[in-house]
Amino acid sequence: MVQKAKILLVDDRPENLLALEAILSALDQTLVRASSGEEALKALLTDDFAVILLDVQMPGMDGFETAAHIKRRERTRDIPIIFLTAINHGPHHTFRGYAAGAVDYISKPFDPWVLRAKVSVFVELYMKNCQLREQASLLRLQLEGNGKDADGEAKESAGLLAELAAVEEQAEALTKQLNDDSTDAAAVATAAHLERKLTGLRRALDALEPGTGSTSSVSSQN
Repeated sequence: MVQKAKILLVDDRPENLLALEAILSALDQTLVRASSGEEALKALLTDDFAVILLDVQMPGMDGFETAAHIKRRERTRDIPIIFLTAINHGPHHTFRGYAAGAVDYISKPFDPWVLRAKVSVFVELYMKNCQLREQASLLRLQLEGNGKDADGEAKESAGLLAELAAVEEQAEALTKQLNDDSTDAAAVATAAHLERKLTGLRRALDALEPGTGSTSSVSSQN
């Protein structure tokens, strides 16, 4: 069974961490605090995270440098990063965030509902990805033991495919929102990241039914 997703909150100011926890508590996931870039990197050594909310302006290792370290590690390079900043130095500063590997760049003060909605999509993708990996692993064990129940597996795969379609709808809605409310760079960066995640989910579904190509008809929504 898939456990709660972990969300990493990185900010050197305790009051900002408290505010993020208040906004994201409604998602009912595990919120992990880090008060510096170094502390965030240590947390990433042992735990898996669905998404990282990373403050740009921090003493010592700032958000850009922290993101660069995260993206250099094979274990963590695919974790989506949302940059949060209280300053706005114009497009160049924003593009630097995307160049560092962020999927979104949000200026404070931000709309709590929008932030929660964006984080929830990445949490949903993470949870579905974990679930599909578990199902694929269980099916492989069943096949090795010659204990496959064809009807049961077909129903299970159909259910997972329906869940994947629901996630695709959420991703499409978020991309539309970014196109309406954000810069073009934000929409492109986020859509590209969701595209990669959804592709991974489809591959996991393919693994549930080896050789059938049952998910080949599922096309990208983004």
